[in-house]
Amino acid sequence: MALLTLFGAFAVLLAAGVSVAVSLSVASLLTLLYLGLPPDVLVIETAAGTDSPTLLAIPLFVFAGQLMLHGGISERLIAFAAALVGHLRGGLGQVNVLSCLLFGGVSGSAIADVSAIGGSMIPQMVERGYDRDYATYANELHHARAMAERIGAEYHERRLTRDDVIDFLPRMVHLQDEPIADPVCVPVYYVAQLARQYDTAVCQLGEGADEMFIGYPNWLQALERQRLDDRPVPRFAKSLAALGLRIGGYDHAWQYEYLRRGSRGQPLFWGGAESFPDATKRRLLGARLRRKFRDTTSWDALAPIHADVQAKAHDRSHLNWMSYVDLRLRLPELLLMRVDKMTMGVGLEARVPFLDHEFVTLAMSLPPSRKAPGGRLKHLLKLAVREIVPKAVSERRKQGFGVPVDDLFAGRLADIATRELTRFSRDTDLIDLPAALKLVHAGQGAQTWYLLNLAMWWRHFIAQEPLDIA
Repeated sequence: MALLTLFGAFAVLLAAGVSVAVSLSVASLLTLLYLGLPPDVLVIETAAGTDSPTLLAIPLFVFAGQLMLHGGISERLIAFAAALVGHLRGGLGQVNVLSCLLFGGVSGSAIADVSAIGGSMIPQMVERGYDRDYATYANELHHARAMAERIGAEYHERRLTRDDVIDFLPRMVHLQDEPIADPVCVPVYYVAQLARQYDTAVCQLGEGADEMFIGYPNWLQALERQRLDDRPVPRFAKSLAALGLRIGGYDHAWQYEYLRRGSRGQPLFWGGAESFPDATKRRLLGARLRRKFRDTTSWDALAPIHADVQAKAHDRSHLNWMSYVDLRLRLPELLLMRVDKMTMGVGLEARVPFLDHEFVTLAMSLPPSRKAPGGRLKHLLKLAVREIVPKAVSERRKQGFGVPVDDLFAGRLADIATRELTRFSRDTDLIDLPAALKLVHAGQGAQTWYLLNLAMWWRHFIAQEPLDIA
């Protein structure tokens, strides 16, 4: 029975997408508890296995990289590099490689060197206008140029900097008029501004196409998770695996959240706008709200929608549920809100032809198997435009119209977030400040953005104070 517990928990955790290391640890812990052995055994053996000078050195090199970034050493390094190779094409990229080479001779660990140098160099390269291929977000301007040339359209572009984003924050909060935070508001606003600058009065948008024709790569991942959850694994086994993760301190991980939902017979996909697992939400709430919503989860809002699908939909497949719930919630509450308010903020009218009610009726009547055969996203739309859109554009990996928030929070924006969240916590009892600042310091850019937006919205509309973020 002990072996069954060990391998059963390990298999369930692997199927849920938990990493091998964590799965082994949690399965071992559950087995020890089953055998009545003290959990200290696992800690002792784990500690003995990590008694390696090389492993201990890696976090120290990462720490050194952060010291360089925040202590000003990286600025001096860049100035030195500019003096040596600044006249060459790609000089800053070359000094990145050279720095790794020099540090590699000292540490002997390539991983440690990349961690130390990357944390310093990438934000600086972004600041100096290097393309996102150098950092975390690929530059797609060449696709835009090719498409404009293909159809004979005028082409204009603007490259945003970190200062552009920061300067726009007060205006963005004012235009949004609600505490819904989406970093995509930034590029949407500046693109709309650029269009208006060149006398464009009306623009067409593609909102709704991804929801109706299966265009999101993460939907395929969610579908695979759901299929794994549908396998004949007893709910108590999922509950046991979730308990193991919780005991191990991993209840903030999405794997724990999916196991928790699966153990309750709930669908794993709750919409494309999820930002925080349930445990993280509870930690972020202030003490009063935590008590008030102790027995509440987001499923309370989704359950009636799911019941409608189960009772009325002609197709109750998982993909149809994903389309329906996002059309009901994420599309009107987030996507359409952001494009409407950002475009009207510059006097540009945005229209959404994919959401014509007759077209929506037709699209939703098609079986999901026809929309994404073999996992090919937007299959029908790609067939429809194959004579117009180059294959290099239509078949490329979907990136989305997003913002590299992790890069943005590597510098000044993190300080702004810390200041605004501290003020928000001081003036209200809505959030737990240590939990919020933990996300900031951990480099969780997207989640920090959402909290920053909430704090600034409250300050502007509720406290009615000026948004001075200088």
